[in-house]
Amino acid sequence: MTARPRVLVGADPEGAARLAAAEVVRRARGAVAARGRFVVALAGGQTPRRLHALLAGPYAGLVDWGRVQVLLGDERRVPPDHPASNYRMARETLLGLVPLPPGNVRRWLAEDPEPDRAAAAYEGGLRALFPDGAPRLDLALLGLGPDGHVASLFPGSPALAERRRWAVAAPGPGAGPLRLTLTWPVLLAARTVLLLAVGRDKAARAAEVLGGPGPLPAQRLWEGSGELVAVLDAGSAHVLRGGRVAETGPTGGFVV
Repeated sequence: MTARPRVLVGADPEGAARLAAAEVVRRARGAVAARGRFVVALAGGQTPRRLHALLAGPYAGLVDWGRVQVLLGDERRVPPDHPASNYRMARETLLGLVPLPPGNVRRWLAEDPEPDRAAAAYEGGLRALFPDGAPRLDLALLGLGPDGHVASLFPGSPALAERRRWAVAAPGPGAGPLRLTLTWPVLLAARTVLLLAVGRDKAARAAEVLGGPGPLPAQRLWEGSGELVAVLDAGSAHVLRGGRVAETGPTGGFVV
């Protein structure tokens, strides 16, 4: 990364979601104009739900969904209809509500009893999408975990050392089951990474990650070749220093 992260702060979680939605729309329109398609990896967990609602609602008409290719940054090893499935959350809040061609959505085959096979299958789909061998996502959406993880790259995971494979099976938090996740060769090559962190419980970790490179998985994002944009709300940003009021419409906010 050639510059410090760009940090956008909404007045509240709704404001943060609107800032993030505007960034997604801008990146989508720019990618389609420049390359004819927009390749995005969605974040899992609960943080993106409001962002998805905006993209499927008031912002839906601003995106050429027929030119969008959707990946999932990570997945739990559960069937696609399971309540814990990232794919199910994305389908119910976004993918099933916009005119995306079915073939433009690539889900992990998390129900496969062989996790390494499921990871290899996902990597195969990625390599078909990027036949020149460079996995240049236009946008990688990532949520910031309370332990500093992104995607399913948790502190201490052997997946953190992966340099060759684009997708792997990796340990979950603590004694949890295996996850499936994109790896650094993909995430660090993205043209833009949009890091989402909402709530006061994320404040100290967000400040640590945005302070510079370090040992946390999310601090590895400083090594990326593209732009890093962090979107926070007032709660998660309250320990950051500096800032000025930005033109963000009725949601308010500032740029650090």
